[in-house]
Amino acid sequence: MSQVIPRRDRVETRRDLVVSAVELFTGRGYEETTVDDIAAAAGVGRRTFFRYFRGKEDAVSPDHELGLARIADVFAAAHPSEPLRSVVLRAGETVFDLYLADPDIARKRFALVHDVPALRDREAAQVHRYRRLFTRELAARLTGVDDGDLRAAVTAAAVVAAHNQALRRWLADGGTAAGVAACVTHFRKVADMLPLEEQPDLAAVTRRLERAVRSLERTRTADPAAAGHAPGSGE
Repeated sequence: MSQVIPRRDRVETRRDLVVSAVELFTGRGYEETTVDDIAAAAGVGRRTFFRYFRGKEDAVSPDHELGLARIADVFAAAHPSEPLRSVVLRAGETVFDLYLADPDIARKRFALVHDVPALRDREAAQVHRYRRLFTRELAARLTGVDDGDLRAAVTAAAVVAAHNQALRRWLADGGTAAGVAACVTHFRKVADMLPLEEQPDLAAVTRRLERAVRSLERTRTADPAAAGHAPGSGE
């Protein structure tokens, strides 16, 4: 019977492998580093490495499967009345901590992705997966809306581009833990650029009308003379 590894241990083992891969790729070189090197540096065996990654190029990436699952969960759990812009932003923000939880590793990872073609291609493929997921989720919610498919595709591309641009800005500003909040704030600016039409808040409209009616009733009660004359009656 196979041993069940506690979730906390799985998370820690995966992180140890990522850290080992990033450090070895940075110090020794990507081509010169083997899977066995990474496993040994993390204190695990080769078989354990392949429980987490298909190859060494995957070991330097964030947990994209988790990121995609988080985005899907946000869309699945969103209340039907929540504005679509809000849902999109929340979904995009769930991925930031996968990149920014460890700023030192994040900086080294970005440098490696920039310098190593195999890693750059791997990351580009993952970006495409995020864009496809956003497009699919948005298209499902824009069914019946004019140009819904186009709006979904443009919004997905914009959100992913804004996410990447915010990360690059974070790096340019030093890639520090203190800069994470500013990174997320910068990403949120994409909201006003999205081709999404918000549905009117009918509940808010109803509340405003009710307040107006109550205010008018109080005015008429306070001024009996006004109660007998409708506006424009000429009397």
